[in-house]
Amino acid sequence: MAKQLNLLETGQIIPTALHTEMERSYLEYAMSVIVGRALPDVRDGLKPVHRRILYAMHELGLTPDRPYRKCARVVGDVLGKYHPHGDQAVYDALVRMVQEFSSRYPLLSGHGNFGSVDNDPPAAMRYTETRLAAIAQDAMLTEIGEATVDYASNFDNSQQEPVVLPAQLPLLLLNGCAGIAVGMATNIPPHNLGEIVDGLIALIDKPDLADEKLWELIPGPDFPTGGEIVAVEGLRETYATGRGIIPVRGVARIERMNAGKKRRKEIDAIIVTELPYQVNKAGWIEKVAELVNQTKIEGIADIRDESDREGMRVVIETKRDANAKTILEQLYRQTALQTNFGAIMLALVNNKPCQLTLRELLQEFLQFREQTLTRRYSYELEQAQRRIHLVQGLLSALSQLDATIEILRNAADGTTAKMALQERLDLSETQADSILAMPLRRLTGLERQKLKAEYEELQGAIARLQLLLGDRGEFLKVLKKDLRALKRKFGDERRTRIVRVRGTGEGETRRGGDEERGRRGEGETQLPAKGKRKKEEDSLALELEIEVAPRSRLPEAAVVEVSRKGGIYLHAAPPVSDKMPSKGEDAIVFREAIAGRETFVAVTENGKAYPVALNEVPITGKAVPLIKYLPASVQSKREATSAYFFVPEDLNAVSLVLLSQQGKIKRLAATELGELSNRGAMLMKLKEGDRAIYLGLAREGDEVAIATSGGRILRLAIDEMQLPLMGRSAQGNQATRLRVGEEVVGCAVLRPEQNLFLVTRMGFAKRIPLSAIRLAQRSDIGTQALQFSEKGDRLASLVLCPSDREQITIVTTSQRAIALPVKSIGLWGKDGCGDRVPKLKADEQILEAIAVWDNRK
Repeated sequence: MAKQLNLLETGQIIPTALHTEMERSYLEYAMSVIVGRALPDVRDGLKPVHRRILYAMHELGLTPDRPYRKCARVVGDVLGKYHPHGDQAVYDALVRMVQEFSSRYPLLSGHGNFGSVDNDPPAAMRYTETRLAAIAQDAMLTEIGEATVDYASNFDNSQQEPVVLPAQLPLLLLNGCAGIAVGMATNIPPHNLGEIVDGLIALIDKPDLADEKLWELIPGPDFPTGGEIVAVEGLRETYATGRGIIPVRGVARIERMNAGKKRRKEIDAIIVTELPYQVNKAGWIEKVAELVNQTKIEGIADIRDESDREGMRVVIETKRDANAKTILEQLYRQTALQTNFGAIMLALVNNKPCQLTLRELLQEFLQFREQTLTRRYSYELEQAQRRIHLVQGLLSALSQLDATIEILRNAADGTTAKMALQERLDLSETQADSILAMPLRRLTGLERQKLKAEYEELQGAIARLQLLLGDRGEFLKVLKKDLRALKRKFGDERRTRIVRVRGTGEGETRRGGDEERGRRGEGETQLPAKGKRKKEEDSLALELEIEVAPRSRLPEAAVVEVSRKGGIYLHAAPPVSDKMPSKGEDAIVFREAIAGRETFVAVTENGKAYPVALNEVPITGKAVPLIKYLPASVQSKREATSAYFFVPEDLNAVSLVLLSQQGKIKRLAATELGELSNRGAMLMKLKEGDRAIYLGLAREGDEVAIATSGGRILRLAIDEMQLPLMGRSAQGNQATRLRVGEEVVGCAVLRPEQNLFLVTRMGFAKRIPLSAIRLAQRSDIGTQALQFSEKGDRLASLVLCPSDREQITIVTTSQRAIALPVKSIGLWGKDGCGDRVPKLKADEQILEAIAVWDNRK
């Protein structure tokens, strides 16, 4: 029998309390799972497995411009170099980074079968191929290196891997994250890139920005599968505390459709086009069928999946005597068509799990981004200073070429030559080494010029880097510029709508306190109270979008006119006269042929755009109140309209230029309009007392002129430097500095070889060529383009001048509309008061000038 070891006498066993050892071991295990596997880092928003996948693909050179590579190759590199876990776990993480229905902004691009929203499994890794997506390359890996982030040894100390990636966007909020650790979990919803960037820039400009203002810029999550969020209370709780319940439901509408064998009878059908985030479509359809078989939902005749590559479409046919709206309410209540997203914004901060609010998440990212940029600029400055030191030595040797050659000719060896160069030419050791290593071709004149050019370039780079590192204001400008560039490149429309739901009999969708954003707007939500109430009070009377059969299209030759007092005219053909006459005492401010276009938009003075249903306007050529065709909320408030336009066909080529009365100007991408609904879309956020006075369509390279009542004109180029593209909730920048008692009176998008028309309140008018107005910078004082001959006179209006064959309408304080031929107005320079227009009545002044030349294409 083997002799028993007496370990206690040898001192190899240390007595300890069981509960102490269990506590220590469990905490070590828990922290290893929390830090090393389950929770994301607040800085780059990635778990270790995702970070290692991206870094391994970066090392393999799988950039967006390179061919796809087998996923098995990527998984093999990740396992062998950085992540010693199961291959299936790594492949599952890789697949999720490819799926567009899982990630709001997929970091990888895939080729092959990567699964579907029906929970179909992806193909094996030996079949599928992948590479980095553009957003991963540009926003995560372009600045990677030991100069910007820390590196650590891998599991076997054979290689180095980054501790964190130098993220330029907060991927933790953009794509969200879900993970279960030991004793804690995280579940962060995805968000819209453009809104997050707007929030970051707002916090940079004003770190103490109120939470309510921040929530206006970032109103809620934006799920990749769309859907609708039906409660802002849960959103506010989530953003304020880091934890909350967000009710999400699918998007459905009711359609009338033909059914039966001969398709002769009409029935109601529920069309589901979007499901809540992470809801399995096939499983949901199966659940609905099960409830129908169990008679828990009655009135459904058939359910079929008509989804294709164009999008999701599930058709639920109802029985003839069934109420489709009631069935839809039951689907929301009994199935995953409406579900709760339990948000827990938990992430690692300095390797410690912390529950963070929305503000804290953004601030942590900004702090990390500042550290990354500071390290990058410091490294670049150090490299530039090293290089300029060597270039100085080379230029010094070339300027004393005879002495340099003599030293080299008479030196016994390299060491002697090096010491002689240092002593006689006053060079450092590194400069002497660079001269000794210099090839003979550097002695040519062309190479000398290259060295001088490099020296000047290095001087400029050093000055720029020193400015960025020494001036926080300039540093933050570059940070904001980088964020805006990424927003322009990768920003897209909001997919998830935030709606208001009320009790029975009050169903409506409202904007509420939050402004509508993107294709799917948002607003306050009020859910019905829970508890023991009558069935009628407990049910949700939902505002459903019922698709109506399209009416006959208007003739392409039809012309729309809008008057100054808000009347709309619809002519079947262009009016006989090409002039712009007044309608009694009401002047026409807009005229444009429909030409097959469908979406006509009216913009109110509070900066919101609403579609106008031209199909409902009678084609009689008689005035009808425009407000009659706007939503009830606009009619009840009697909001005045200030601009009108047709949505252009090519949204990518056009932008909207908006100006407020207090001089705020902004440029908005036309793609922000998206699918405009009756809820309207906020184009410009205005302060109290301000109103939108101008909207124009512009293309890159156009110019804009802004006039003040003091007779000054500011001419700006429409580009990213002067008028950067902004989000819909932005207020815009101050166009020009207004003097005391001065206000903005006009604006025009400029076209080549056109003149401007100016008219004063006391009746002096002139045309002025664009060449007389200098091109200025935003916030500049502009050009004094008009002198006043009478005391107290002010500029009343500026418009783009039509051709000499047309006319301009002048509106006076007595509401007279006076037609003024363009050819009767003299062409002046920037000096002079202009010509006197037809004599005004006593105590009558000019309010504004109207020219619709730019709307008549």
